[in-house]
Amino acid sequence: MTTAISARSLRKVYPGTPPVEALAGADLDIQDNEFFTLLGPSGCGKTTLLRMIAGFEHPTSGSLDMFGASLLDLPPYKRPINTVFQSYALFPHLTVSQNIAFGLEMLGKPKTEIKETVAQMVDLVQMSELADRQTGQISGGQQQRVALARALAPKPRVLLLDEPLSALDFKLRKEMQLELKRLQTETGITFIFVTHDQEEALTMSDRIAVMNAGSIRQIGAPRDIYDHPAERFVADFIGDTNFLSAQITSSNADRARVDLSSGESTSARLPEGGARDGQVTLAIRPEHAKLVMPDDGLLRGTLENIVYFGTDTHIHLRLTDGTPFTLRQQNNSETELQFAKGDTAGIRFAPDVAQVLKD
Repeated sequence: MTTAISARSLRKVYPGTPPVEALAGADLDIQDNEFFTLLGPSGCGKTTLLRMIAGFEHPTSGSLDMFGASLLDLPPYKRPINTVFQSYALFPHLTVSQNIAFGLEMLGKPKTEIKETVAQMVDLVQMSELADRQTGQISGGQQQRVALARALAPKPRVLLLDEPLSALDFKLRKEMQLELKRLQTETGITFIFVTHDQEEALTMSDRIAVMNAGSIRQIGAPRDIYDHPAERFVADFIGDTNFLSAQITSSNADRARVDLSSGESTSARLPEGGARDGQVTLAIRPEHAKLVMPDDGLLRGTLENIVYFGTDTHIHLRLTDGTPFTLRQQNNSETELQFAKGDTAGIRFAPDVAQVLKD
């Protein structure tokens, strides 16, 4: 597989008193024709990294290559990269077609090529019927499609997307998540997407880099990141997670036997390079646990709250040692909650759904 973007020890420090390290030695490889997401909270360094790939920021140190050649000496306009920003920056007095054609005209492309490319782009983003309408007269979701078409028209090798869905309402954002993935698949262009929305990242990405405090904490496929978080920050940031204290009693290559606070014992997965003895923290996803009778559980707790969410119900308990614990039960015609607020219940989960976390 061909590597599109490669970074080694990439660092960015902004001067000040004290200096601000926005990116602390990032190492990553993004493959050609990959939908790759930089995910993390505000200020984690994801937009700084994106801007360095675009050429809008220059690293303090480290290397940054594109298809094996250094990007560091290339100005933004010479990089085969386009960017879609949060604000779409369309020309409201121009039509959809004219907005898409603008960048091609600036590149000096022949008129026949521009006409053909614009026709292809409006068809690709399903805007053919609105091609002659001014962009100031179309909806936010339609404007987002035009911005994408304009960025894709010059056929960049890499497309950068800086939280482009943040201004859309919930339902439209869901639709555009699927639309973005479709566009990436059909064009074969490498997409690098920046977001702080975990659901967006899980929905669209081939791989995700979870970032915090200027560093990359974990890189992996969405399922790997969700089911096998390497550390507490990743487990806590990606979805809902229960954290339990436990004691490792024995371990092998990738599994450990742990004692819970209740005195019960179970099996848990070990992260690569993780602890193999002593006191550890376990992560258990709410959907991986279920309520049972008090004497049948690995843990025991009191139901403090029951919240109905339509598709599922969230059940909040307080364990006997004071630790909060949440379960998620899917709602269907065959499931009915057998417990009420204030009841004592047991909690069970299958062997190996618990993940031992790194410190």
